[in-house]
Amino acid sequence: MATRTTTIDVSGPFSLEEVALMGFGHRDERAFDDVMRLAFCTDADLEHQVGVEVRQAGDRLDLVVHDGPGDPADLDGVARQVARVVSADHDGAEFDRICRADPVLAKVHAVAPGFRPALFHSPYDACVWSVLSARRQRRQAIGLRTSLSEQHGTGFELAGQVLHALPTPSTLAALPTVPGLPDAAVPRLHAIAEAATAGRLDVDRLQAMTPDDAMLDLQQLPGIGPFYSALVVIRALGLADVLSTEEQHSRAAVQQLYGLDHEPDAAELAAIAEAWRPFRTWVTVMLRALSPRLT
Repeated sequence: MATRTTTIDVSGPFSLEEVALMGFGHRDERAFDDVMRLAFCTDADLEHQVGVEVRQAGDRLDLVVHDGPGDPADLDGVARQVARVVSADHDGAEFDRICRADPVLAKVHAVAPGFRPALFHSPYDACVWSVLSARRQRRQAIGLRTSLSEQHGTGFELAGQVLHALPTPSTLAALPTVPGLPDAAVPRLHAIAEAATAGRLDVDRLQAMTPDDAMLDLQQLPGIGPFYSALVVIRALGLADVLSTEEQHSRAAVQQLYGLDHEPDAAELAAIAEAWRPFRTWVTVMLRALSPRLT
């Protein structure tokens, strides 16, 4: 497979290691060797797969892009997609300023100033994960996604390790069964594949909607209810300022860190989070991910 290189400029404190080791969705790395490895279906054409080696060099990310079968992917498009996945597509210097201005956020932010949320590769990827992980422990869902990708996705050798991309929508739509997944859940994957092929899961389309409208649109897919539609919108579209008020772990973190004698309800959380704009998503993820390190 041919390889090409490109770069992404990063603003503000940034740690690729923190992003790679965050542990989110199917990612569960326990060690970091200076390379973050990604394999995915591209935004521009979900039928095209690439593998990417990401390395940090100061305030720059160096990408080695491995093209899959077919014509080479749009290099700029791949770079934009990677930037979204590692949350390098927003003004990190402004995020740093907002965190430092709030005594509570400053304490958490100081644990890992370069922390940024890791995201799903695409709304398609997040929707598939939603079906695979429903009513299943995360470790089991990771194994199911890995086996599905190894059997039906393209494999890429990335810095000495082989990583497989999720199957393309056309491949997924043609699978009669998925070992380890109940037969009743397979049509849900087919519906996601069909929606992806029809353009309903395009990043640009969903980003053009309000977050609430995008969630309602996604809920038309079987198996994608309010919880998973919020997961797709908040953790796959690269939106940095969507506040999830229903996530219990985040509310518990706010209660502890802000010294409340009760768990905040949606209105209280929204009021506290006003000071976090325009990075309410990033702050919420940071509080949940980093607050355990304070103890």
